Amino acid sequence: MSEFSISRTLFDLETKQKELRDIEERMSAPDFWNNKEKAQETVAHLKDLKQQVEPFRKLESGYDDAATLLELVEEEGDDGEALQEIRSDVAKLDAELGKLEFRKMFSGKDDHRNAYLSIHAGAGGTESCDWASMLLRMYTRWLDRNGYEYEIVDSLEGDEAGLRRVTLNVKGQWAYGYLKSEIGVHRLVRISPFDANKRRHTSFCSVDVVPEVDKDIEIEVKEDEIRIDTYHASGAGGQHVNKTSSAVRITHIPTGLVVQCQNERSQHRNRRMAMNMLKAKLYQLKVKEREDEIAAAYDEKGEIAWGNQIRSYVLQPYQMVKDLRTDVETGDVNGILDGEIDLFIQAYLKHKIGEKK
Repeated sequence: MSEFSISRTLFDLETKQKELRDIEERMSAPDFWNNKEKAQETVAHLKDLKQQVEPFRKLESGYDDAATLLELVEEEGDDGEALQEIRSDVAKLDAELGKLEFRKMFSGKDDHRNAYLSIHAGAGGTESCDWASMLLRMYTRWLDRNGYEYEIVDSLEGDEAGLRRVTLNVKGQWAYGYLKSEIGVHRLVRISPFDANKRRHTSFCSVDVVPEVDKDIEIEVKEDEIRIDTYHASGAGGQHVNKTSSAVRITHIPTGLVVQCQNERSQHRNRRMAMNMLKAKLYQLKVKEREDEIAAAYDEKGEIAWGNQIRSYVLQPYQMVKDLRTDVETGDVNGILDGEIDLFIQAYLKHKIGEKK
């Protein structure tokens, strides 16, 4: 167990706990809600702090329990089985400590939020649609492995195979903080399973991520600035979904933003989900205006074609996945496509921290 890491963590914990007490004291003042906008910002900050502090409190308690057990073993004499159990517990605590230390890099105001993750097939036709479905599998495997909840809120199948587009609503702590590292164009090189001559093909898909807007953040959407279209959903979904106009498309006229949801049976639910997605995108536009860093992240995406990729996945003539922003690469292509993408996410987040220094 690293005494330096634990001491530093506990110091940060004490600082954040003091900040929590100060905020709670301010919120108890009778005039706290006089300034509604400022009060909402304070409430959001309090929620964020609690999400950071609670895991540290549990970790501190775990270390205290391990230390107490170690003292008992020392007093009663050597017990190999008990010592082995303590070592196992401390190893798990150290692993959790490492994760929490890593999360300290999340400095963005939206990093703690839920997220919408969208995949769009680009240049490459059927190949790119199939690549989009492969990326969906990769991300859902990563989400499952890390305990996130998610649902598909919009999807459109390709003409022959795969997906033209798909959007997931991802729920869980730091969903946006982690997934924002995936924003950009992803390039695949492989022998095409759709080419009878077994030629090598290059496919592209774009990945976009926006934070889900909390209910305590007000985003005004005027009725006269949106156009709402309903239509029959396509693809899988059952007889009711396909034969009624339950799918909803909302166009925000001033910005040209378009969102759509077709995966619910109810038009009302699809409309509500589409409106939430629109508010998330409008909120992100405001953030982009204020924060050059987020604007740059989206600008990096560019056209969904050659020369704009952030990561290359090569299956033929050799096997390698390389992130072009950080130069991190691996030959474990199967592991990456099975959702083991933490090395790329962590490297990118560390890279962004280094750019700020």
